[in-house]
Amino acid sequence: MTQKTSRSRKRPMLRFVVGPMQSFLSLNPLGQVPQLAAQRRVHQAFRWLHLHDGLLLDWQRALISVPAPPFGEQARAAWLLTQFQSIGLAEAGIDAEGNVHGLLQMPSEDQASLPAAVAGNQARALVISAHIDTVFPAGTPVDPSVEGARIVAPGACDNAAGVTGLLAIAAALLHAAITLPCPVLFVGNVGEEGEGDLRGMRYLYQRSPWCDRIAAHIVLDGAGHEVAVTEALGSRRFLATITGPGGHSWTDAGAPNPIAILSRAIATLPPAELPGSARTTWNVGTIAGGSSVNAIPEQASARFDLRSTSPEELIALEVALRHAVEDAVMAANAGVSPRRDRSSAAPANFSIERIGDRPAGRLPGGATLYEDLLAVDRHLGIRTEPRIASTDANIPLSLGVPAISIGAGGDGGGIHTRQEWYDATHRELALKRILLLVLLTAERC
Repeated sequence: MTQKTSRSRKRPMLRFVVGPMQSFLSLNPLGQVPQLAAQRRVHQAFRWLHLHDGLLLDWQRALISVPAPPFGEQARAAWLLTQFQSIGLAEAGIDAEGNVHGLLQMPSEDQASLPAAVAGNQARALVISAHIDTVFPAGTPVDPSVEGARIVAPGACDNAAGVTGLLAIAAALLHAAITLPCPVLFVGNVGEEGEGDLRGMRYLYQRSPWCDRIAAHIVLDGAGHEVAVTEALGSRRFLATITGPGGHSWTDAGAPNPIAILSRAIATLPPAELPGSARTTWNVGTIAGGSSVNAIPEQASARFDLRSTSPEELIALEVALRHAVEDAVMAANAGVSPRRDRSSAAPANFSIERIGDRPAGRLPGGATLYEDLLAVDRHLGIRTEPRIASTDANIPLSLGVPAISIGAGGDGGGIHTRQEWYDATHRELALKRILLLVLLTAERC
């Protein structure tokens, strides 16, 4: 990452508010937040959020009604693009991976006064994002049920709440005509759930025009207003497949049975939560194979999810998985029934394919982004709860970009089930939290 120039640091705090301003550079975040929250245009943004809770609920219901299964987010992306355009974000579009983006850019006359290194196409930017995909496969019925401030539907909370919050913050900033001292890129990204493997974030940080310009990243994911994900939980996902000759359950009894082999491998793995200082877990999420009760299957497969706060433990668990599968196959081939001549029969074979790799990372202690969040939370009377989780923030944190994942307010439950629900009561508090954090972070880009 390029470093911020000395001239960019000399710009007075709160330049984004039009009108006479005093400098707050001498204040720490705890002193800056009350001064910031007292500004007239910030109050106008807060008032917009307060008066438009009904509109936000309408946005959320409309969003939920557009399915966004893994690798099938195109219709929802088109819907969100229309919203970005209608509220007035600049350069709204959809990138090659399917992410929706819109820009809140400082006026051109202000850019002209900045050094070339921090102006125009070279300006470091703040990203605020929310994933638009859901875990639910194509064809899942989606018919949001709304009663008061409560919505029940697949994906109502994860992540319709985050996307609605994304729209709300952009609309409030635009309504209040708040000019920020750096570009703010709003992103509705694809590929956060399941085997999407963070493909939307990977594109943003590896191939997009913004990949070398991101100074900080705020992720909106789900409900709530207290939790802050500051440590990215590393995970690796694998598809293990066993193949064999198959056959009739009676006449070919004793032939290697892929389902039995896979079951033996799973049974020999260590406990699902391994003891040790670093929390390490594994899960088998799906298992499939066979065609009939009276047929020895020709194939069986299972999907494994391995997670750890320690990269070393994650590697050790991967090794244990590979050994368990290989040993089970070898034992099956060695134990073929001698009742029949099977010298020409195909032995069992296996393959293990990595289908997901989410890198670990951590926001360093004392990071400005987290200190700013603590200051905002103290001002709003919120108790900050740092957490470890796997989110879109994994990618920037693994690259050393300051990032944090926070909720977009309200409450939710039944996550990843068809009975998922979201309650928008008290959403406004979280949106104020996000808006103040965006303003503080933008000043430091």
